[in-house]
Amino acid sequence: MRSSDQASRLSLLQAAWVVARRDFKAILFSRAFFFFLLGPLFPIIVGGLAGGIGGQVQRETLVNTVALAMSAENNAAILQAREVATETMAGIPEFEAVESEGDEDLSAEEILTRSNYAVVVTGDLERPILTGPHVQIHRWEGAVSLLAAMANGSAPTEFPAIEERPLASSAAAERSDRIKTAQAGQLLLFLLMMLLAGMVLSNLVEEKANKVIEVLAAAIPMDAVFLGKLFAMLGVSFVGIAVWGAFGGAIFALAGDAVPDMPEPALGWPLFALLGVAYFAMGYLLLGSLFLTIGGMATTVREVQTLSMPVTMAQLLVFFLAAYSMTSPGTPLELFAAAFPLSSPFAMLARAAQSPEIWPHLVALVWQGICVAIFIKSGATLFRRRVMKSGKGGRAVKGHVGGAASA
Repeated sequence: MRSSDQASRLSLLQAAWVVARRDFKAILFSRAFFFFLLGPLFPIIVGGLAGGIGGQVQRETLVNTVALAMSAENNAAILQAREVATETMAGIPEFEAVESEGDEDLSAEEILTRSNYAVVVTGDLERPILTGPHVQIHRWEGAVSLLAAMANGSAPTEFPAIEERPLASSAAAERSDRIKTAQAGQLLLFLLMMLLAGMVLSNLVEEKANKVIEVLAAAIPMDAVFLGKLFAMLGVSFVGIAVWGAFGGAIFALAGDAVPDMPEPALGWPLFALLGVAYFAMGYLLLGSLFLTIGGMATTVREVQTLSMPVTMAQLLVFFLAAYSMTSPGTPLELFAAAFPLSSPFAMLARAAQSPEIWPHLVALVWQGICVAIFIKSGATLFRRRVMKSGKGGRAVKGHVGGAASA
């Protein structure tokens, strides 16, 4: 009886902390969580290897050598002009003079068939003829034309220094670039939430089948059970994100310049990343509270899948709503997406990439926190009425469980 009296004296936050600590340790140190962490890494590793191998194959198959099949005098003039050009210019291809086999001159087509060249240059210095694939001809025609002109004495051998005057990007260009960052942030937020929110549902269904949830509900308030489970799963999600982020950072570091640069958001990267974490937490709590309510109402795994499908589809629709509305900030549609609880994290993260104002995010986070509290309270109340107090039998079960918990 002493343990029951002590539990009954716990405040809502203290009881939620007890549940959160218990669930966090149980999930974090389980073998299932380890394999769950490995799941998303396999596509990333395979994709990185495939991209690296494909890039290497493409680089190896991309030929940069141009064959010279003109006269010996013209070939020598082109090679000499190339030596002069490479002192002041970059991107000049390699040239190789092709000698005739005996007394028979090879055609350009035969040279390409027998050897690995990008294009074959025939004709003379006044009118070079390039034979080869269209892509390679378009790639090297400028360099060949320049070297032919230099070899013929009609092009300068020294080039003046160029003064650079870069233009500042326009407002339209900045807005277009920031939309790309907003889209990337929304997509990453959506994928993480859909990947990690399912853990809340599976954990509650498992504990409900084992009668653990009834023991917890008899010992502490149901609001504290829901709140503790949500924050435990949120903590586990942050551990998973940290592990995946470390692997992703290692891959980006190895990729180097191959990774495209993302345009800087309007609020800057540090504040944008901080708001991304906050909006992920709020979005996860909102979606997780709905999944907790569904898990509490369902009695079998099949019912869980049936009931969770509408929520998943609704989440996909609100993601599309937020993605569409971000192209027209300030319109009624964008304001609705920012105010609707399930789409608010996506819409506000997109606004963080496009607008430098901070106060709308403070208002949105407060509003989302209020919605989380309402969802948790509604889910816990519904669980008590439908599961823990479902008639005479339900009251008997609760009394029995309460006695067991007291013991």
